[in-house]
Amino acid sequence: MSTFADSINLSLRRFRRTPAFTGFILFVVALMLNIIMQGIASGRPLAFFQPRSYGSLLMANTPFILSAMAQSLLLIVGLLDISIGIQFALVNVVCIMVPQAFGVPVWVGWIAAIGASLIISAAIGACSAILRLPAMLVGYAFIFIIKGINVSIMPTPQGKVPRAFYKAYDSLVAGVIPVSLIVLAAVFGLWLILKRRPLGKHMYAVGGNPRNAFAAGINPVAVQMKANLIKGFIVGVGGICLTLMTASGNPLQAENYGLRSLIACILGGLGFGGWGSMACGMFGAWFFVLIQNTVYYFFSFLSKVVSGFSVSSYWQNFVSDVILLLGLLMTIITAKEQRNTLKEGFINQFKRGERIDP
Repeated sequence: MSTFADSINLSLRRFRRTPAFTGFILFVVALMLNIIMQGIASGRPLAFFQPRSYGSLLMANTPFILSAMAQSLLLIVGLLDISIGIQFALVNVVCIMVPQAFGVPVWVGWIAAIGASLIISAAIGACSAILRLPAMLVGYAFIFIIKGINVSIMPTPQGKVPRAFYKAYDSLVAGVIPVSLIVLAAVFGLWLILKRRPLGKHMYAVGGNPRNAFAAGINPVAVQMKANLIKGFIVGVGGICLTLMTASGNPLQAENYGLRSLIACILGGLGFGGWGSMACGMFGAWFFVLIQNTVYYFFSFLSKVVSGFSVSSYWQNFVSDVILLLGLLMTIITAKEQRNTLKEGFINQFKRGERIDP
């Protein structure tokens, strides 16, 4: 029993030193606040735990969470992409227009959409990794390029998704597990596999110091290109989820995912280049989503208990943004402390090694 307890304590101490720890704490705090406020506003203390309740929350926010998970891969290798959001719209447009224009099955449109996402990601990666243009400027430029492509393919919002597909996406497996949660778990599982492969280790090496990685025999350009392609695949999956969620096409939707995904990654404790993991982006995105949900329920509760009280969405967004800013400040401070602690640990280990092996 004591051995088991010691192993648990050791695992907890190790987790506290990881970049994802702060994001996890923020996620837990936001989850508890959301559960409480949703229960108070609805008059049902356990309203959040109804399968349809958390299922709808997951279904509506899975595309954004996937955008943060995709963005986290680029941050690990020292890149970023603020055009991720409009790439989701590109996938959505292709998903709708390919079956509509060519009369092919829906799944063919999905494959074409993922292919389009991979092509765009390869082009962005080539500009950043091969041509060495600033990633921020590349992303900004591609926002307008992709917008033009989207509008050329779909001039106005249109199209529809067969009922069976979007109903399946909004369903619960065994009555309790949302399909969208399975999608998130599958993508995160792929990351866990990748992280233990040589490519995963190379991504951290390139993100930490490209020159040292090159000196160690790693090709930084190849690693960054592969990271962009994996990001493109995740964006493709996320764009399909967006299509199933909206059940229609819109060439200009989801553009704000680009900056929001960056904020989510930073909130989760992910730094620029070799620091953090996909879990950071996932926890940060969940904090983002749950805080906005909590603020909505808070103002809904006030409108019920205060006669004549009403508030615009502007104030809801303002309160949400203030809370996000406080979370961001907390993340920056704790991440700095974690890095200092980790550095001190390496120094102490090195000194002990010197004493053992002079």
